Amino acid sequence: MSKPVNLNQIRKARARAEKKAEADRNAVAFGRSRAEKSLDRARKEKAERGLDGKKRE
Repeated sequence: MSKPVNLNQIRKARARAEKKAEADRNAVAFGRSRAEKSLDRARKEKAERGLDGKKRE
């Protein structure tokens, strides 16, 4: 026979894992310094300008 399993513990462990995964995603999205954010913004704007300059009418 197998060992009995406490379903409450499994449910709570799954909820903790989901919260940790969400926290990790938020840390990546919002946990950057001002310099990193401005560098990303500048790169994005430069890429957009490059694409806009190559548009055909």
